[in-house]
This record gives sequence, structure tokens and C-alpha cells, in this order.
Amino acid sequence: MGAGLARLGRRVAIVLVATACVLVQQVGSSAGAAPSELAPKHPMLTRHAAAADAKPAKPGNPGGGRRSNGIDYHGGPIITGTTNAYVIWYGNWPAGNTTQPILANLLSSIGGSPYFSINTTYYNGAGVHVTNSVALKGTTSVAYPYGTALSDAAIAAIVRDAINANALPSDTNGVYFVLTSADVSETSGFLTQYCGWHDHTSINSKDIKFAFIGDPSANMAACSVQPSTSPNGNPAADAMASVVAHELEEATTDPDLNAWFDSRGYENADKCAWTFGTTYKVANGSLANMKLGGRDYLIQRNWVNANGGSCQLKW
Repeated sequence: MGAGLARLGRRVAIVLVATACVLVQQVGSSAGAAPSELAPKHPMLTRHAAAADAKPAKPGNPGGGRRSNGIDYHGGPIITGTTNAYVIWYGNWPAGNTTQPILANLLSSIGGSPYFSINTTYYNGAGVHVTNSVALKGTTSVAYPYGTALSDAAIAAIVRDAINANALPSDTNGVYFVLTSADVSETSGFLTQYCGWHDHTSINSKDIKFAFIGDPSANMAACSVQPSTSPNGNPAADAMASVVAHELEEATTDPDLNAWFDSRGYENADKCAWTFGTTYKVANGSLANMKLGGRDYLIQRNWVNANGGSCQLKW
């Protein structure tokens, strides 16, 4: 997240596209079309306003940052080895819903893919690169212990509670996803400022990384480019899938918000948000751009930190 907007509050939020993007078979590789993240409590920016929000370069750490391929390393940690994903299903998830298998399949299959391999172009100060490995290590479900209108602090508390109750292990290589059902809101700007965010916090003296992504059914135009028909026949879940991928790769390459981001404050996925590259049609007429675990998905591109830098779907 960002220099002017995005570093305040030490969390990440995907900015809304003011209107649904028009998908084409090939989207250009330019990363400058639209910024993708806002700091919390900032006013909602339309896509046009966000694109016009030019910020000066963010200075590096006292030791100085290293510039490489349009994105800078600022000295912070990355997740090395396998990135372990954990899911907390918050709210109403009835038996037979398709959102849970769609997103569980994504997290189970994205590791080892040419898509997630893009993140192996990122490294820490010792030169150790991100590994192309993601494992879905655990899931748990809770109803509404914090109600249906969640604050940022409540998201962190949901993660803390799951760890303290031993519903999920405490894992510093983990990213804990709080995924909320359609009847749950996030009061700091879900569906008006952002579609999801990631952050980190100390839980029992361990640095725990976590993310929030909600079901966007209340305002599909805000967080989906295919609000009516989608590859898995569940437009809300398919919209969430791209946001989950966005937050996963950012939480891996910039888990404490002090590792990889560019002079405007954009992390790797921000630089390519709402661009999808080459797409293909699936049986129901919707568009997808990759197959993971036997399912088709439309997932945003990610920034390759090599060869001058570019938005790509694989590496």
C-alpha cells in the first residue's frame, strides 16, 4: 500500500472501479491505468479520481530502498517457504453454497501455478525469493460473534479468537482470510471505498498476517467485472476470487507493509488491478483467464519484478 494514501493505518484496501470494467480478449500491459488501493478512512475515489491521484516518490528506509523493475524493496520481510492460507468463514454459509468450494479450490490450487510463480520474482534483503507454494492449511466457521457490521478491529479480533480457541494454529507463515457472507458489512468502507484489504498484527507475540474480503452481492458493480454471469456460475464468489488472489500475493510479498511497493505506494497486485490479460469464453458465455484445480477463474494480473517490470498472468 501506499505512499500518500496507502501506508496510513498499515492496511490495504482495493479501490473500487466506479463502473464495471469492459472485458476484452486482450487487455494492454500498462500498469498505469488505475490505482487499486486506498488507506482506511480516506474518502471514496472513483476510478478517474484515483488515476489522477499522483503522489511524490516515497522515500526509502533509513538505509535506502533498492529500485528494481518499477517496484522498490524497502527492507521489510516477505513470506519465505510455503505461504499457508487459513480461512475463517464469518456469517451465514448454508450447506450446499458454492462460494466455499470455489474459494477453497482457488487457495488449494494457486500454489505451484504459473500465475503465483510471478511472486517468485520478489525477494528479501538476504536474496531469498518467494516460493511458488501455497497450502490451504485450515478453515473454521463462526456465526456473528461481532454482529453483521464489522470494524477493522473486529476483523483482527475474529482472527485472534480463532487462534486463541485453537480453531486455527498460530502461524507466522500464514495468511488468515476473514471471508464474510453477503449479509455482513465492513464499516470502514467495504463496497464504497474497497473490496478487500490485508494487514498484520501481533497475536500472542507473533506477527500474524490477515486479510478481509467480503461477499459483494450488495453492490456487485463495485467489485465485479462480471456481475451477472461468471465462470463458476456464482458472480459474487468469482468476484471474491480475484480479490483473494490480490490480497494473497500482496500479503506474501509485503506482509508487514514495509517490503515491496512502488514510489506511489502500490504493491505488486495494485499495479495490475482490474486488468485481466488474454481471456477465453467458458460454456455459460462468461470470460475466464486461467484454470486452477479444474475450475475456470477470471483473476487480475500481477506485476512481474523482472525484465523491466510488467503486468502478466504467468511467469
